[in-house]
This record gives sequence, structure tokens and C-alpha cells, in this order.
Amino acid sequence: MRALVYATIAVLTLTCIARSAPLSEAELKNLLTAIRQNRTTRADFQEERVMRLMKKPVVSSGTVWFQPPNKFRREVKGNSPSVSVSDGRELWIYYPNFKSAERYPLGKGSPLDATVAAINSALNLENIETSFNITATKTENGYELQLLPRTAAMKRVFQKLDLRINNQFRVERTDMLLLNSDRIITTYSNQTRAPIPASTFEFKPPPGTDVTTPLGQ
Repeated sequence: MRALVYATIAVLTLTCIARSAPLSEAELKNLLTAIRQNRTTRADFQEERVMRLMKKPVVSSGTVWFQPPNKFRREVKGNSPSVSVSDGRELWIYYPNFKSAERYPLGKGSPLDATVAAINSALNLENIETSFNITATKTENGYELQLLPRTAAMKRVFQKLDLRINNQFRVERTDMLLLNSDRIITTYSNQTRAPIPASTFEFKPPPGTDVTTPLGQ
């Protein structure tokens, strides 16, 4: 009887190991191709910011729209709403409660280029092989990916990014470890692939908005 129990444990252990075995380079390439072909264009999200100096995480929710390679819109709801919009050339961050907006230029070596690329990494995954060392494992419900920055620019943004991919090749959850060891955990739901109007990625400050350019450009 004891031998049967040991044998059963051994089989279960080997099964778990097999299920969590790292994907080969070819399998990873095929996985990334499948994810890009089933790319999300709109999703609801819930985000938890786990900060060392705070006892409880800061929770927010909203909706994000994305169009490859670098256009996105992110609307945060709740008591501290904000709207972030990028058309690939500039980034706007609007705070309705304060009637203020910040405008940042992108491209041409902008300090925010890597930050915006990191934001897009979760839903984009385009050419991430050039910026990250990637490992992936197969799970019962999909895949787990770990992205470690390999470029100096990305290393200045975060330490690592973990992604959970479901069997429909869509990103369900991300866990970003920042340089100060704080974490940003984001879960996605109600994902769609419908085309998005170009106006979604345009932003014009409402009348009376105080506009600043923190980078001085």
C-alpha cells in the first residue's frame, strides 16, 4: 500500500513538472505569434499598486484601448480619475478633478519612451525579444511568461514583468516589479478585438484646462 502511495506521488510530481516545463525557443516563438494574431484592442482592467510604505494596496479600475505598435488610451475611474492618451508622437495625461493636463513628447530619445513601451508591453508583445530576456511555461489554463529587461532603458523602468496568458492567447494578468520593489498588479477582463476609431487616440484639452509640459518641450 505504501509503495502504491509513493508511486502515485511520483507520478503526480512528474506530471506537475511536465506541465510547468519551460517552452523551447521554437515553442516560445509560436506562442508570441499566436498572441500577436489574437491581439486585444480593448479591455477593462483592475490594478493594485503594492507599495512598501503603505499597509494596503492602492486599487483602481478602468478601461484601456490599444492599437499597435504604440497608440493607447487608458481611462481610470473612481475618486481619482485620469485619462492617458498616446498617438505614438506625444503622451497626454489629463486629471479631470484638477482640470489640469500634462503633455510629454515621445520619440527622438524622450525619457518617457521606455516607460510607454513598458506600459504597452502587456498588450503589445511586438518585438519584445529585442528588449527582454523571455522565459515561458505551459500551465493548465494557459501560459506564464517572465520578461527581464535586457536594455539599459528598460532596466531604468522596472526589474521584471510577469504575464499570465490564457488558452485564447490573451493577457489575463500582469505583475510588474519596479526598481524600488513596489509592484503593479493588473488584471484584464472583457477583452475584444474590434477596430477602434482613430479619434480614440486623439486628445484635446477641455476649455479651461491648465496645460503643462514637465519636460520643458
